[in-house]
Amino acid sequence: MQTLIDPFARPITYLRVSVTDRCDFRCTYCMSEHMQFLPKKDLLTLEELDRLCSAFVHMGVRKLRITGGEPLVRRDIMTFFRAMSRHLDSGALKELTLTTNGSQLARFAGELVDCGVRRINVSLDTLDADRFAAITRWGRLDQVLDGIRAATEAGLRVKINTVALKGVNEDELFTLVDWCAAEGHDLTFIEVMPMGDMGEELRLDQYWPLKDLRARLAERFTLTDLAESTGGPARYVRLKETGQKIGFITPLTHNFCESCNRVRVTCTGELYMCLGQEDMADLRAPLRASADDALLEQAIRAAISRKPKGHDFDYSRQKVQGQMSRNMSHTGG
Repeated sequence: MQTLIDPFARPITYLRVSVTDRCDFRCTYCMSEHMQFLPKKDLLTLEELDRLCSAFVHMGVRKLRITGGEPLVRRDIMTFFRAMSRHLDSGALKELTLTTNGSQLARFAGELVDCGVRRINVSLDTLDADRFAAITRWGRLDQVLDGIRAATEAGLRVKINTVALKGVNEDELFTLVDWCAAEGHDLTFIEVMPMGDMGEELRLDQYWPLKDLRARLAERFTLTDLAESTGGPARYVRLKETGQKIGFITPLTHNFCESCNRVRVTCTGELYMCLGQEDMADLRAPLRASADDALLEQAIRAAISRKPKGHDFDYSRQKVQGQMSRNMSHTGG
């Protein structure tokens, strides 16, 4: 089968799939406190998610990341992970992984390893319990730290994802770096993105450019740029003094689109060819219209042919340009 190639000759080998828009946290930069979640009938079933992901694997996707919302709150989600593990066993899929808030890891870490998951990303913006409660609204830090420990003990490699929030976790920069070094976790910082109806003023107030964060790191550590890529948007440095790897995801201060090899599917079957563009393709309709995958594969190819060169996020003029109305919990983190 012919692999997926976009109009700019980029092979599409990385699929991020949201399995639910629901979450047991309500992070201030991601969701409103009283979210209206989608009706169950609109969501793809686990069987439909299997068919959809398998079609992408058949068309050349080699890395599959499961996201949400919080993917581990989806009922019977391990059924889906077990189904996807067959593509690891066959060699068609090279990596199966997920991004999680960590709240359910104590419960599922062992099963994830059994399904072939070898590394995960955990979203964690602070190590202060009160601040964690304020950022997540509903979350408990101890539960997440227990989950991270359980994941490590089960053999999972953990990477911490931290959203850089001006005036919120600036004072924890070195605390987070030191903790990750002590625990053996890699760490990636992410600029807050203009996704969802959070209010433009709040976005600008929270925006901490990672070039400033990097300059702060350089005051204490020797940073060496790394050429490696994990197939995602992060750029990496090595801290000479600790040996740890630090990543920077900078959609606002440095457009990372030139080597983009990924697309996203929402929990309702919408395929977004670019996180920062509104154009999407409905895959749920062809998925439900036929028992075979011919219509689905046709829809996927048509969508990839429209994948843009890049996004339009921009805070440089102290105004949110290119803001997306949809929430990250719907698109998939």
